[in-house]
Amino acid sequence: MRTMRRRGAVAVLAASVLALTACGGDAEEPTEEPGAGEETTDAGGEEGAAEFAEGSTMAELSEAGSITIGTKFDQPLFGLVGPNGEPEGFDVEIGKIIAGELGIEEDGITWVETISQNRESFIETDQVDLVIATYTINDDRKERIDFAGPYYEAGQSILTLADNEDIQGPDDLAGKKVCTVSGSTPEANLLENFPEAEVVPFQAYSDCLTPLRNGQVDAVSTDNVILAGFAAESDDLEVRGEPFTEEPYGIGLAKGDDEFRDWVNDVLEEIFEDGRWTDAWESTAGTVLPTPEPPAVDRY
Repeated sequence: MRTMRRRGAVAVLAASVLALTACGGDAEEPTEEPGAGEETTDAGGEEGAAEFAEGSTMAELSEAGSITIGTKFDQPLFGLVGPNGEPEGFDVEIGKIIAGELGIEEDGITWVETISQNRESFIETDQVDLVIATYTINDDRKERIDFAGPYYEAGQSILTLADNEDIQGPDDLAGKKVCTVSGSTPEANLLENFPEAEVVPFQAYSDCLTPLRNGQVDAVSTDNVILAGFAAESDDLEVRGEPFTEEPYGIGLAKGDDEFRDWVNDVLEEIFEDGRWTDAWESTAGTVLPTPEPPAVDRY
């Protein structure tokens, strides 16, 4: 991670424009390079690479050749630590694409585990440059951090044991013990909209699986894509019913860094169009789930 974070863009004006004089004494028109009037940094130092305003977050990361990204380590399909010790999944692939657009190689990415309870604090204290971690955009979180995106639209659903057909939707949760994650959007939704359910909070969604199997809880509730990942790995688990909320996943970054947010949004829109987003999906979550249309970026 870069050693100094600057919030927002810092455009450096050139002191002067040199007038060129022809060898024969005839004055030539002043010439300007693309982006004149602003000092720039080449991403990765490669010919034809993107140029970033000096002092911007993009320039600092590109110059450092490294970036720190927070993601989940226990979410199949989106962010799960694989046999090689590195996280893999759709969120991870999106992070790699963004790093690549900065000229940062994959070995220049430091992955940090972020759970639902620490994502905002990790951004606020500069422990990460970005968080890409099944991170629902909502107004409460936007009071502390900013979001680029969304880059995917999920929805809250329910996971039960495959032989438990009593629960088919949220209306069946009354009087049931439902495991979810403390501090998460699904927990808040259950508490507000399904008060007759007994919410049992844990630190991570994967922590809910053993209590589900041993009968301590009746169901697990979070985003459908997370639950689908668990069900895909275990024949004894099944996702029930249709999603009953809308959960736009965004990329968390420092509040007030508007230029960085706009740039990440530009990257997202580019990969929606050129097929890289679809490729990332189909190589990860798309092995289990159908390929959706990418969402519209919200440039709030």
